[in-house]
Amino acid sequence: MIRLDDGLLAALLERGVSRRSFLKFSAAMASALALPASFAPRIAAAVATAPRLPVIWLRGQDCAGNTEAFLRATSPTIAELVLDLLSVDYHATLMAPAGAAATLSRTTAMERYPDGYIAIVEGGIPTADGGAYCTIGGRPFRDVVREVCDGALATIAVGACAFDGGTPAAAGGPTGAVGVASVVAGGRLITLPGCPLNVENLTATIVHYLTFREFPPTDGRGRPYFAYGGLIHNQCERRAHFEFGEFVLAWGDEGAQKGWCLYKVGCKGPEAFANCPTVRYGEGTSWTVKAGHGCVGCTMPGFWDAMTPAYRRLPPPVPFAPTISVDHVGQALVGGVVALTVVHGGATIVRSRLTRSGERRRAAKAAAAAAAGPIEAAVAAEPIEAAVAAGPIDAGDADRPGTADPSGSEVA
Repeated sequence: MIRLDDGLLAALLERGVSRRSFLKFSAAMASALALPASFAPRIAAAVATAPRLPVIWLRGQDCAGNTEAFLRATSPTIAELVLDLLSVDYHATLMAPAGAAATLSRTTAMERYPDGYIAIVEGGIPTADGGAYCTIGGRPFRDVVREVCDGALATIAVGACAFDGGTPAAAGGPTGAVGVASVVAGGRLITLPGCPLNVENLTATIVHYLTFREFPPTDGRGRPYFAYGGLIHNQCERRAHFEFGEFVLAWGDEGAQKGWCLYKVGCKGPEAFANCPTVRYGEGTSWTVKAGHGCVGCTMPGFWDAMTPAYRRLPPPVPFAPTISVDHVGQALVGGVVALTVVHGGATIVRSRLTRSGERRRAAKAAAAAAAGPIEAAVAAEPIEAAVAAGPIDAGDADRPGTADPSGSEVA
């Protein structure tokens, strides 16, 4: 039973959040975490009684898009996140102090919660020229990240730039930008890529920790499976048009007006993993493809280089044959599998028929030998090859000198 006077629930109720809204939020978190609906009460109980989780939010090379996404969180609202669910003790964009006072806020929070705060890193981390391209309080951002993350309970890298350098790390970038994983050694690292991230995934990650006292399972790059385990293409509402071969060929054509598949005008949904089609943005109202624009693959490694141009399909899988597309390769693979299946099936049928034919011949031979009597049966059972190897039989051999008699002694 959830008590109304304990933990976060009491604080939320004081701020006008109804119990019904709180339970709806818990159910939404269970859905976002790909958990059965039966986990909603457990999430509600855990969050209701949980203490506020201290957060130190660092910003490096980025456009502040992830902070903007955080400010527009609706489940719960940003006020509820900042004032109740999270205790954001340091965020350069949101906090009032500046300069030395801001630095003091960060160091004080680290001292107050040793190994008990969450470090959230937004933006790329420049490493060229000693990290001179981004400094905080005269120190390279790289050093600040290491200091804060080394003492954190866990680190969450939000957005494409914090994931692997993002736009600053694209080809031609002079700053040597890298992601958090290249700077922070060891420890628990969760990555939530996207340009920007979907703040629902950040909230769900925090809720998972509050509920189970551990962070959600991740892939080899630290991306939680609940958010990045599914191919966008498989969850897209335009998938049926892809299957029927109905594609937008030019912006504004008949297919675009009818909401057909955007694959041939550059959508990277078949190559990108995320839960954008199901969680969506703007209070769950829409997402990129629903709005009429193709997916740009911003949750994938090096997307700015690997997934561009945005309005063209990816390069052909066979470089020396530019007319061959992924579709052709897929069709060839399917055809090859079908051909191998047919060959295997034919060989199995032939082998089965030969086996049955051999069994019938052996059975007929054994029946004939049994009808002929014991001597004939023994002769019939003797392999033909053994008889041929023994040579012809001469009835007069027993009377010749040097031959063996039946007793085994040699006759002189």
